[in-house]
Amino acid sequence: MSKIKDNLLVIGIYMIFIVLFITTIYPIIWVIGTSLNPGNTLLVSQMFPDHPTITHYVDLMRNTDFGLWYKNTIKIAISNAVISTSLVAATAYAFSRFRFKGRQTGLMTLLILQMFPGFLSVMALFVLLLQTRLLDTHLGLILIYAGGSISMGTWVMKGHFDTIPKSLEEAAFMDGASNKDSFLKIILPLSLPAITFVALNSFITPFMDFILPQIVLRSSEKMTLAQGLYNMVANETNSSFTLFAAGAVLVALPITILYMYFQKYLINGIAAGADKG
Repeated sequence: MSKIKDNLLVIGIYMIFIVLFITTIYPIIWVIGTSLNPGNTLLVSQMFPDHPTITHYVDLMRNTDFGLWYKNTIKIAISNAVISTSLVAATAYAFSRFRFKGRQTGLMTLLILQMFPGFLSVMALFVLLLQTRLLDTHLGLILIYAGGSISMGTWVMKGHFDTIPKSLEEAAFMDGASNKDSFLKIILPLSLPAITFVALNSFITPFMDFILPQIVLRSSEKMTLAQGLYNMVANETNSSFTLFAAGAVLVALPITILYMYFQKYLINGIAAGADKG
């Protein structure tokens, strides 16, 4: 009887995974199929087109500013990843290794801030950027992203820092190392999984976000991918859904590759950290 229950449990788990896989892969196949369909409407699109074409990909590169949008997004993504990861790492190290007045209050404040969606502060951010002359600049958008990443990223990275034995730092201090040396040469190398997680999420954010770029960036030459692709299907006169699908595929492809590559790296980093810990 026990064996039957175990088999039913395994079957149930596999069924859940199959359903999740189908619901995930189905829209992806539709988007890829739509990008290969001739024409520019969804009404005659097929999941597996009879006469697939790459015309939409060619048109996207030649007749739109897709390359410029991609360049802008990459610029913002890399800058955000570097700045966000640096700020989060420094903040997490301070909360993990130092004891100071207001430490618990600060941690709870960061935790509470995660509960509020970012668009609630849109008006305040708009006024702040306007007053500091950072409105319609990539720098203004990068600073917003970097500041918003601290609340969630700090808790993730602090949790990993807490698992690193303090005895490693104490031994380094006895050899004359400073807190800076300990942070750069001991803590960070042993925290590659957490650093990878924060950096990857910070890099992906500009690709996925639409609301903040739409509010901050007003010039067409400063648009991100999300803004540019949205304008293709924003109204009845711009209904290039097949062109939009081609753009979506080109956006998703590098992100998918990054996730696949860093997933393996993340697992290796966790295993290495466990052995050293």
